[in-house]
Amino acid sequence: MTRKQKKLLIRIIVSAALFAGGLFLPHEPERFSVMWFVRLGVFLTAYLTAGYDILWKAVRNIARGQVFDENFLMAIASIGAMIIGEYSEGAAVMIFYQVGELFQALAVGKSRKSIADMMDINPESANVERDGEVLEVEPDEVEIGEIIVVKPGEKVPLDGVVVFGSSGLDTAALTGESALRDVTVGDEIFSGSVNANGLLKIRVTKPYSDSTVSKILELVENSSESKAKTESFITRFARVYTPIVVGAAVLLAVIPSLIFGNWSDWIYRALTFLVVSCPCALVISVPLSYFGGIGAAAKRGIMIKGANYLETLAKAKIFVFDKTGTLTKGSFSVSEIKPDENSGLSENELLNLCAAAEKISNHPIAKSIVKAAEGIEIPKTENAEEIAGFGVRAIIDGKEILAGNARFMIKEGIFGEEFNGDDSPGTVVFCAADGKYAGCISVSDTPKDNAKEALAELDRLCSAKKIMLTGDRQSAAEDIAQKLGIDEVRAQLLPDGKVKAVEEIFAAKSAECALAFVGDGMNDAPSLARADVGIAMGALGSDAAIEAADVVLMNDNIGSIPLAVRISAKTRRIVIQNIVFALAVKAAVLILSALGFANMWAAVFADVGVSVLAILNAMRTLRIKE
Repeated sequence: MTRKQKKLLIRIIVSAALFAGGLFLPHEPERFSVMWFVRLGVFLTAYLTAGYDILWKAVRNIARGQVFDENFLMAIASIGAMIIGEYSEGAAVMIFYQVGELFQALAVGKSRKSIADMMDINPESANVERDGEVLEVEPDEVEIGEIIVVKPGEKVPLDGVVVFGSSGLDTAALTGESALRDVTVGDEIFSGSVNANGLLKIRVTKPYSDSTVSKILELVENSSESKAKTESFITRFARVYTPIVVGAAVLLAVIPSLIFGNWSDWIYRALTFLVVSCPCALVISVPLSYFGGIGAAAKRGIMIKGANYLETLAKAKIFVFDKTGTLTKGSFSVSEIKPDENSGLSENELLNLCAAAEKISNHPIAKSIVKAAEGIEIPKTENAEEIAGFGVRAIIDGKEILAGNARFMIKEGIFGEEFNGDDSPGTVVFCAADGKYAGCISVSDTPKDNAKEALAELDRLCSAKKIMLTGDRQSAAEDIAQKLGIDEVRAQLLPDGKVKAVEEIFAAKSAECALAFVGDGMNDAPSLARADVGIAMGALGSDAAIEAADVVLMNDNIGSIPLAVRISAKTRRIVIQNIVFALAVKAAVLILSALGFANMWAAVFADVGVSVLAILNAMRTLRIKE
């Protein structure tokens, strides 16, 4: 509890004690008698102790032209009750309103805790080696290529590569995972993680402004700016609703009084009407629900950029997945080497040629071929170029070597247009030397361990249609799809083909159904941006993912997708519950107050009671079972 909240609690306790004492005094003493003044003084003191700040806010907002808000409603209703002699009820309105405000502050504080934990990843300083000395400087003063020293227990201030030492990293603040991540020389390391044990020296690869921790902090700070449609509607609704009910209260006080007389009774009804009409339950609980949902997700390593994306995710019925690195591990290994019988090449010679060509590429398949050729002397490569979506062209030992997919071979005239591919398992890389087919290498990838269970959970949660897009061969794609329970496969897609496929699926879906695209965040940025909600897998340290995606899974765990859907669905249910409950109770008590069947105590329940119940319900968004 903050100092401000403690002060409010003390004020509430003091005013409540004065209020309780006032209830034991004679209820209707003779006007202007000593007991009348005592009773007035007790309740007025309780009233001002509890609500002096509300009265000041109302006056200040009126001076600024912001008349119709909850402070104005509470001020005019409670002051009116005091004027007509309902001292106890005027004080009660202000005390219980402040109780509701305290509940709101506590609830917001709790929902902010997980966000605050994320913000705690920000390093205060960096220890950098310069001229044989270790200097403590601001992280943004460290340049790329410098060596920083991270001692046990310290936060890693900048992204880099380990050049000395080994340790376990606590990445819980980034990924939500409690298990330590082992790192040693040559491993990439991300800012925001905590060095658990060994001393590390790290060569910095990014300036602080582009580091993982900087990107995450920016994402967290901006997460509350994008409002959900429901949240925006409630804000607009309150702006229109409040002046309407104030006008209705004035009419309720004046018109019946002119017709029937009894001004005091109708003014009391109008004041009761004003207390009931305060839209606090909606204005407070709806944003709080979304904020709680974002906080619950952040605690589990799921970064959601705004309430609008949380709401959209709850409506997602179509999930489009990239294959490599998203549904599969992306850790390829060579499973078969098949030289063409007319090429005169051995398996090692074919592998050698392909590895020499592929070594310029960062694609996981290319890396797996280069790794398989370790121990074999790879010839020198000249004039090598990578052709996106096709493969690699290079000059090796004076020969033009092509290594890539079947489309590449057809494009270069190695295969005819009728070529349907190879029947080898996995992904096939074809190789040609000086315009003649030389053979092929099969590379296999495996589904992620929990991918099948995660997709089955999506089915259970929202009967999701699951579509896989890949540049891989149809047979290899269908093999993975069958293992995971994918509903539809679109294979052999060029990079721009994925975007076109997403647009086609988007155009065919109904307006009520949202489309989510799940990719690895590196080469899927256009598709992530095109979908209703883009979900980036494996985004730890990926600038492209954090920039392009709406939801970022920091832990590279596909099981976080159904968890994010559950959080969004629960949040949306709670928002709807609060809206229906608040409007139903308020409508009922408004009618009863206008008819004279509801007094100020019922109004207090309809305002503060409903607000507290709605806030408590909103706080349930923080509790999500794994």
